[in-house]
Amino acid sequence: MKIVVLGAGAWGTALAMSAAAHAACHEVTLWARDAQQAQAMQAKRQNQRYLPGLAFPPGLHVASGDMAALAADADLVVVGTPMAALRGMLERLGGCAAPIAWLCKGFEAVTGLMAHEVCAQVAPRLHSGVFSGPSFAQEVATAQPTAMVAASPRATVRDALVQAFHGPALRVYASEDIVGVEVGGAVKNVLAIATGLCDGLQLGMNARAALITRGLAEMTRLGLALGARPETFMGLSGLGDLVLTATGDLSRNRRVGLLLAEGRTLAQAVESLGHVAEGVYSARTVVQRARALGVEMPIVECVVALLDGELRAAEAVARLMEREPTVERH
Repeated sequence: MKIVVLGAGAWGTALAMSAAAHAACHEVTLWARDAQQAQAMQAKRQNQRYLPGLAFPPGLHVASGDMAALAADADLVVVGTPMAALRGMLERLGGCAAPIAWLCKGFEAVTGLMAHEVCAQVAPRLHSGVFSGPSFAQEVATAQPTAMVAASPRATVRDALVQAFHGPALRVYASEDIVGVEVGGAVKNVLAIATGLCDGLQLGMNARAALITRGLAEMTRLGLALGARPETFMGLSGLGDLVLTATGDLSRNRRVGLLLAEGRTLAQAVESLGHVAEGVYSARTVVQRARALGVEMPIVECVVALLDGELRAAEAVARLMEREPTVERH
């Protein structure tokens, strides 16, 4: 296969490395927006900024320049940019005939749309989907065992992702439920901020377990209201991704919560990361979609109040604990 990965951040680079190391000997091109960055990566055979010390497989080529021309000659295009850049990328790829999948997880900040809804607006003819699940870039790049989900209503997209990435180190499951997979990917980032806050305040394992469990219930309620399948949230892109992002030390969103618990401002926390933490940018849009649908999401509401400076860390915890008793249900 000819595979083009657009975006040379940590995640795009990791998946390009995984595809290039595949037993099928794929021809993989990693596209970088910055020509100097592309030249440096091609010469040094690594991404020193995001994945330092990890050598590129021989089959990985790095390029810049005409993105649409690269995509036109591909069998699969993977968009590895943050959610904020997805609309522009899809507009430029609108005439692409190859299957396209994005990696970003979140809701578009201005419109509150999920990625597939953005695609339906700007490039409805694309054969598109999402590649998601519990996965840290560092571990994928070093071929540690990982399982992910290729979600699309189109079998051609699902099959292309399986053919490109499924192997001994990366197991790929197919799903038609693109709504559920995208909701899981977006909401788990917000819940990871809450769990990081919980751990930073040293509230204990009981509190962490309660947050993850009740957070999963909130995620499921929103997903069902948007038309997702309930079983999706018990799978890799729901429970799996939530557990990883809420508890893993490589999680950027969890790190935001830890820093807020230390007393850092949101600006200080985000600046210290050096990477995008999607939960910060999609939290408000998650709440907006939930309110419009009449879906109750108290944990996510508290995270937004915390990010907006309306609550301090301890006050957010107190607000959740002081809620009226109720029956456990999803």
